[in-house]
Amino acid sequence: MFELMICSLLTIVPDYLYRRYAQGKRFGKEITFFSVWYELRWGITGCLMLTVSLITMIFYFHPSTSSATLYFRTIPILPEGSGRVAEVKVGFSEAVKKGDVLFTLDASSQKAALETARRKVAEVDAGMETAQADLVKADAQIGEAKASYQQAKDELDTKIELQRRNANVVAQREIDKLQVLVDQRQAGIDAATAARRAAELQISASLPAQKASAVAARDEAQVAFDKTFIRAGVDGRVEQFLVRPGDLVAQIMRPAGILIPAEAGRTVLQAGFSQIEAQVMKTGMVAEATCISKPWVIIPMVITTVQDYIAAGQFRAGEQLIDAQTAVRPGTILVFLEPLYKGGLEGVTPGSSCIVNAYTSNHEEISAKETSTGRKIALHVVDGVGLVHALLLRIQALLLPIQTLVFTGH
Repeated sequence: MFELMICSLLTIVPDYLYRRYAQGKRFGKEITFFSVWYELRWGITGCLMLTVSLITMIFYFHPSTSSATLYFRTIPILPEGSGRVAEVKVGFSEAVKKGDVLFTLDASSQKAALETARRKVAEVDAGMETAQADLVKADAQIGEAKASYQQAKDELDTKIELQRRNANVVAQREIDKLQVLVDQRQAGIDAATAARRAAELQISASLPAQKASAVAARDEAQVAFDKTFIRAGVDGRVEQFLVRPGDLVAQIMRPAGILIPAEAGRTVLQAGFSQIEAQVMKTGMVAEATCISKPWVIIPMVITTVQDYIAAGQFRAGEQLIDAQTAVRPGTILVFLEPLYKGGLEGVTPGSSCIVNAYTSNHEEISAKETSTGRKIALHVVDGVGLVHALLLRIQALLLPIQTLVFTGH
């Protein structure tokens, strides 16, 4: 309507003024309802052509879309395994902090496994103390065996010396007995030394390895026990948390509820623009948005990311060939927008439906010295008609609550 009114001021109105004052024709006389087309044909034709051209230019260089919303991520509340709920710590809808326990599962088997693992560690610690006592005992046995050996050796040396001086004093059989006794006492020393070495190996290698295995088993049992406490992974809010004690929850089929991160859907607005505007949408473009959850407010935005592929063209490999006819909807260019000023999206409910206008700016090219005068004028016109689209957005923002509450009855 606005485009038609503006274009009529440049075409139909001058044509009528020429017919009225230059040619002397009067409305209601020569210019009647039935002769309007013939009398004002040039103005009407020019108005329609100019209106179509103006609308095309406005919507191409300053694109608009109503397919915009603040998408937000949700996190399903799931255990890493499965089990029955033992206790619920939060309500149906409640704010939670990272690490807060949401609910617990029945942990009787995990508790038993953890206690067994702890007893195994205690058993290895007791074995370590026993090995230390065995080491002390082995040292004492070595000392005793060395003393006995030395006593037998001294007696053997004495008998040998007496036999050397007088062969009739000491019989050879007695010396042979003493030699056997010395060898026996030496074997005792070797046995005590081996026992001490075995005790050292127990302390330095075997028992530490056993303890490491026991500690690992205990830690594994502790992890399994801790998994029965389902905690919040991020700060946020739980919603639709209807799980109750006795319910069965599983990782695949039975989530317990939904956790919505605290900042989800409060910083970025996503909008889908027509494919024909792919060459116009650029990062850094200024935009404006109005959302149904925050009526009568225009939010200045800036485009931060333009997705360089269209989701409608994606496919997943399978046993069937792709048929282009299956893509019924053409798909849109996904654009990410952020508020131009801090706190711009405050008060806008995540998931709210919005209308977005993006505006092309050719200021840098207009200011460039190498730009010709004709192109500068054309670019000024392109930038200037964005005012019409901005006015239309404000009218939409004004009428949006009325349309929603009165005409749709929602």
